[in-house]
Amino acid sequence: MSDPAPVFADLIGQETVIDQLQRAVEASAGQVAGRGSGGMTHAWLFTGPPGSGRSLAARAFAAALLCDRGGCRECPSCRQLAAGTHADLLLVRPDGLSYGVRQTRDLVLKAAAAPVSGRWRIVLFEDADRSTEQAANALLKAIEEPAPRTVWLLCAPYADDLPTTIRSRCRLVTLMTPRTSAVTAVLEREGVPAERARTAALAAQGHIGRARRLATDEEAARRRAEVLRVPVHIGTLGQAFKAAAALVKAADAEAAATTEQLDEPEREALRRAFGEGSTGKGVAAALRGGAGALRDLEDRQKSRATRLKRDSLDRALLDLAGYYRDVLAIQLGASVELANEARDAELRQLAAASAPAGTVRRIEAIMRCRQRLAANAAPLLAVEELTLALAAK
Repeated sequence: MSDPAPVFADLIGQETVIDQLQRAVEASAGQVAGRGSGGMTHAWLFTGPPGSGRSLAARAFAAALLCDRGGCRECPSCRQLAAGTHADLLLVRPDGLSYGVRQTRDLVLKAAAAPVSGRWRIVLFEDADRSTEQAANALLKAIEEPAPRTVWLLCAPYADDLPTTIRSRCRLVTLMTPRTSAVTAVLEREGVPAERARTAALAAQGHIGRARRLATDEEAARRRAEVLRVPVHIGTLGQAFKAAAALVKAADAEAAATTEQLDEPEREALRRAFGEGSTGKGVAAALRGGAGALRDLEDRQKSRATRLKRDSLDRALLDLAGYYRDVLAIQLGASVELANEARDAELRQLAAASAPAGTVRRIEAIMRCRQRLAANAAPLLAVEELTLALAAK
């Protein structure tokens, strides 16, 4: 087995996965040369908890498959893939809460085209678990009867998030949550001071992107701190309702910050594509034609904003669950890392003031709230129910 290709260097703490993908890349070279498939197959399912690097691993695998040198990071193919402009990569990122059958059928048609480079046509489908039932059926047919040189890379948190018929036809790649020490080391290499890097890595619980943001974005760290004020500020009924409003507001602010970063560059790129700011014949007509495209983009952005709000609130709830998990660990004397070790005194005070059974009940209430939000319950009502449960003695 040769050393891993440079393109896999960013997969932190995923040595087993790297080995699996590297073997498949080497087998694919034989298949391209007409020597059989070996360890290569046409459909892959990348799973792992949030932040483990599912999409990153799939993208690295795609780069290695498309590169003549197995993922060198230096050739035109690798540079094009890194920029998202490679002609043989179809990157799918569902903007909204679901991905429909019409979109999937269009994708299947594009995926069936012959590769431009002569190697592979790759479909990288992030958040494939957002596919509707009809979309999943359309996707299944494409995976059952693949084009000769098409490779499907599906990403989802858990294998069970996709229908059995799809996951049974995919080779499974399971990523693990990176260790705190590995995430800390990444942040330190990026110039983050050691103490801040460890605090962010612990808080993010292995989610590298989240750790990076908490370590470098003061507002993101402040919003998380606001969420963690809830357990110690809900002694009365009024405080519980106030805490619920603050929790939803903090999640909305987190989502709004992300939305702002994504929306304006997309709008600006579309305006430029239709000639805004230019002069000459045909520009006015092009701008009129672009009005419909701009409305379509705005609709997609609104749908994405709705999803980001829900995802941000869910992340806030997970932060709360992690807080109470730390409390429970102290109550039971468990020798585990605390996600909020910087709040050690506060955690121990709360642990001494309550019983383990009450802490478990509060964690269960958080999980029920997450389920209700996933079923599209009104966010404020669901969170108010939660904070009342957290305040109960």
